[in-house]
Amino acid sequence: MAETRIALAGFGAWGQMHARAIQAIEGAALAGVFCHGEASERAATEALPDVPRFRSYHAMLEAGGFDVVTVAVPNDRHADFAIAALEAGAHVILEKPLGVSLDECDRVLAAAAAAGRQVAVNHELRVSHQWGKVRDIIASDAIGRVRHQHFSLFRKPFRLGSGGWRHDRQRVGSWILEELVHFVDLVLWYAAENGPPRSLQAVASSAGGLADTVTVTLTWADGSTALATQCLAGFEHHTLLEIAGENGAIRTWWAGVMDRTATPDFALAVRRRGAETADQVAIPRSGEIFELEENIRRALDGFRTGQMVMPLADARAAVAICLAIEESIEAGAAVDLREAAARTA
Repeated sequence: MAETRIALAGFGAWGQMHARAIQAIEGAALAGVFCHGEASERAATEALPDVPRFRSYHAMLEAGGFDVVTVAVPNDRHADFAIAALEAGAHVILEKPLGVSLDECDRVLAAAAAAGRQVAVNHELRVSHQWGKVRDIIASDAIGRVRHQHFSLFRKPFRLGSGGWRHDRQRVGSWILEELVHFVDLVLWYAAENGPPRSLQAVASSAGGLADTVTVTLTWADGSTALATQCLAGFEHHTLLEIAGENGAIRTWWAGVMDRTATPDFALAVRRRGAETADQVAIPRSGEIFELEENIRRALDGFRTGQMVMPLADARAAVAICLAIEESIEAGAAVDLREAAARTA
C-alpha cells in the first residue's frame, strides 16, 4: 500500500501530539508542517528536522506533495483551513469543533461534497476502548433503551493556548465548543435509538461562552433525559458517566493528573439485562493520547475505503447542541431544539 503523505497545520502543544501520533502509524509520513509563529517553528525544527516547514498555510498547500491535511489550529480557523485543504484536493483530519457556527459547519460540508473528499473530525472518544465500548454495549441491547445519562467533567482550568487563544471568545468560540462538545457528541451517540433530543435547558456560572461551570439537561420526545455538567475550576482531570437503561445500567469513569496522561485510572461496569449485580469490563487502555493516534489511523483507513468513523452530520449536530446550550444560558430559558433546527435549516 502506498505511503500516505500528511501535511500538518499547526504545531502548538496539540499539533505536536498529532505529529507524534502520525509518526507512530505505519504507512503514514509527515510531508510538511505549517508553523504559525517563531516558537512553533523552533519546536518543529527540533522535532522534525527533515520535514519542510512553512510560515504560510497557503504556501504549504501550494507546495503540494501531500494526500491529507491535518488541521490543529485555534477553533475559529478550523472551517477556513479545512475548506482550503479540500479545495487543494486533500482529505482532511480536523480538530473539533467542526466550526464555531452552523454556517461554518455547512461550508465545510459543502466544500467536502464539491471536492469529492472526506473530512474526519477528531471526536477521538468514539474510538476509545472505554467510551466506544459504552456504545457497543448499548447497541447490543445489553441494558435496553437508554432512559437517562449523567455525564460530568471536573478538571483544572484551561491553559491559555498559543497567544491566549483558548481564553479569547472570538478565537475559541466558547468553552462549551472547546470541551463539552466531546460529551455532547457521546450523549447523542449513546441515545441514537431515541432520535434527536427535543429540548434543553442550561445554566452557567457566567454568560458569554467562557463560563467555568455549565449544567445542561436534554430531554427526548420519549421522556428520556441526559444531564451533562462541566466544571473547569477543579483540579486534575476527572470524567464520570452513568447510564440507566430500561433493563440495565452502565457506570464508567476516568481520572488522571492531566487530560493527556499516559497512566490514568479508569473503570467500566455494566449491569446487564436480567442481572442483579454489575460486571467489570476489561479495558486495555484509555486516554486521549492513545485515542488520537487511533482516530488518525481510522481516518486514513476511511479515506481509502469511504467508511468513516463519524459522519460529518454528527459533528454538525454536536455543534448545534452546543450553540443551543449557549442560547439557553444567555436567555435564561429552555430551548426547543426543533424550532432551533428549523431556524438554521
